[in-house]
Order: sequence, then C-alpha cells, then structure tokens
Amino acid sequence: MKSNYKPLGKYIQLVDERNTALEDLPLMGLSVSKAFFPTIANLVGTDMKTYKIVYRNQFTYITDTSRRGDKIAIALNGKFDKMLVSQAYTPFEVKDRNELDPEYLMMWFRRPEFDRYARFMSHGSVREMFSWEEMCNTLIPIPHIDKQREIVQEYNTIQNRIALNQQLIQKLEETAQAIYKEWFVEFEFPDENGKPYRSNGGEMVWNEEMGKEIPKDWKNVNLSSIINIKDGTHDSPSPTENGYPLVTSTHLDSYDIKLKETYNITEEDFIQTNKRSKVDKYDILFSMIGTVGLVNYVLYDEINFAIKNVGLFKTSEKKEIADYILFYLKSDYMKLYLASNPNGSTQNYVTLGFLRDMLILLPLDNTVLKFEEISEKIIETIHIKTIENQKLSELKELLLSKLATEEN
Repeated sequence: MKSNYKPLGKYIQLVDERNTALEDLPLMGLSVSKAFFPTIANLVGTDMKTYKIVYRNQFTYITDTSRRGDKIAIALNGKFDKMLVSQAYTPFEVKDRNELDPEYLMMWFRRPEFDRYARFMSHGSVREMFSWEEMCNTLIPIPHIDKQREIVQEYNTIQNRIALNQQLIQKLEETAQAIYKEWFVEFEFPDENGKPYRSNGGEMVWNEEMGKEIPKDWKNVNLSSIINIKDGTHDSPSPTENGYPLVTSTHLDSYDIKLKETYNITEEDFIQTNKRSKVDKYDILFSMIGTVGLVNYVLYDEINFAIKNVGLFKTSEKKEIADYILFYLKSDYMKLYLASNPNGSTQNYVTLGFLRDMLILLPLDNTVLKFEEISEKIIETIHIKTIENQKLSELKELLLSKLATEEN
C-alpha cells in the first residue's frame, strides 16, 4: 500500500440533524448516478420532523447496496445551502476541509473501483449493507490539499465544458424543433416570395384524415409508404465477454447511444441480427418498449452494434427527407399518436404495424429540401458537440482512474 493511503474514518464524521423546526426545504432523493433529485414520494401524512437536514458540502449515501446493481448511491450536496433527505439515508461530512477537499472525495466515490469495493464489502443475510464502519475503513490516497484542489479544478474544467456543450445541444435541438413546428404544423414555411405561407394567403384545403386544414397539394400518407420500417431481433442472444454490443430501447439518446451500458453478443448472433435489421449512418432508431418514443439519429461512421426492441427507420435510403422524418418523430403529433396506442397493458410497447401505419404529411419537395438545408447544419453542429463530449467524458474517466496513483 502506498504511504499516502489513509482510512477515511480519520477524515469524515456522521451528521444527524433532524428537521424539528419543520423548515420548508427541498426534499431530495438519491440515485446510483451519484446525484440528488427531487423526490417523487407521497408525503401525505408524513412526519417531516424525522427527515434529515443536509448542508452544502455534506454527503449522503444509502447503506443498502443489494438492489442497486453494481453501483452505490452516494452524492455531495453542492447545490443547496440546506436540503432534506430520508431518515433512512446516512449523511456525513468531512471534518477538516483543509485536510480533505469534499469535491476530491466525491471524485473518488465516482470511480467504478469504489462501486466494486463497496459491493464486495457489503454484508447481510436479507439485505447487503455497506456499513458506516466499512465506509470508515475504506483506504484512499490523500495527497496534499493543494494537490487535491488542483485535481478538482482540472475535473471541474472538463465537467463545465461538458455542461456548456449540453446546453448548446439543447438550444440547437429546440431551434430545429421550433422551425419544424413553424413550417409543418403552423404552415408558415417560406412561400415563393419568401414570406410565411399561411399568414400571407397560402391556399389551404381540409384534410379529413388529419382533421384539419393543410396546404394545397400536400397529402398525408402512411410512413411505411415512403421509407422502410423494420425492427431488431426478437430473440435474446446470450451475452459474451467479447463481441458486438446489443442496443435496446434503454440505450438510446437523441444523437448518441450508451454503448458502454450494453452487453456483447457473438459475431454469429450479430450477423444473424443484421440480416433482419442492419443499421446504417443516417438511420433513425425508435424505442418500442418501456419508455416508448425515444428517438436516436444515427451519426456513427462505423456501425458495430445490433438492435433489439428498437424500431429502425431506414432514412439512410432517403437522406433527402431524413431530418424531416426525424423531427416528425419528435413532434407533438407523434406523442398524441403514441397515446392512442392500444398495447401495453402491463408494459408499454408498440408494434411494428403500429409504426408503419403512422400518418405523415408529405409536403412539396422544395419545402422539405429547404428545411433539410437548415436542419443539416444544426444537426452537424450537434454531432460535433456530441463527439466532443464523448472525448471529454473519456478524459474525465481517465482523470478519475489516475486518482489511485496520486502521491504527495
């Protein structure tokens, strides 16, 4: 063991202040993603005096690790001066911040090695618990406080850059969706004179199936009549240590896929699945089970994963309308259509036929092409920022991994 590894018990202590004054404070839950979140618990008739107060720069963790996969729920309060947590949680604090920086300690708790250690050291016949005693016995490197703060500053610089990129991505996404709504819901797309179509006398006709007026010469069709719609494997291939990721509904983000959270399947299963539903760049993936309606626009240059419980819209075959279909699938109309889904009595899901039967307005080609010119630039910027965040996240993980090697 390196000389600067010390037991945490020398630096931390329990805190147990109850809300006896019934202060109106934010009540927070705790997740395995190492973050607090506003609680969704039903508090009717609850005695709030028993809830624990957690101050800024204090920690909270849940000792029960048996039902949380391979992660331990622990977080640092860096947002509120004071907040409340469940009486079942265990708050604690750093005794002397000139010896141990709370943010440095939280960096250690974010390491996957700490999660594995906490699970290994959890004991109990009914529920496995990572006790306060085991927490205090945990050995971590404690370099000089100046070195700790230097590491924290480097970590926060990366984290802040990721947050800024996420804000930009959200703004760009909102901009593209606003343009889509203006053009294809409110029908204020530019007419031949560059003026908003509907408000400048553009001719509208009643469409019975859509139940509203639409621009003249536009029509509504089943989505499957203009693009191929498939789905992933219906089997459950056995996981293998080395192989190809199997992406399911839970792994979809708007412009990224959580490939690190998937399990691998064999090359044989991968090839067999791709015979049914090969994913290409500029395709759209759509979650068909669980949280139905998550949409992912595939922007990977190399596709090395298979899909299950995921709808596959082959927009790569019709790139000229891909962005239009993307934002159609993210529109309010799509949410209403999903609400009409007759399936999902025990678990939300949609069928392939349900997706293929969706009605979509088919504008004139020149209108869609103009939209594609604008949206393509927005999506490209989103893609660049998404890739940048992937690299920054890898750098952040590298920094966390190096904590174990820090010396005085």
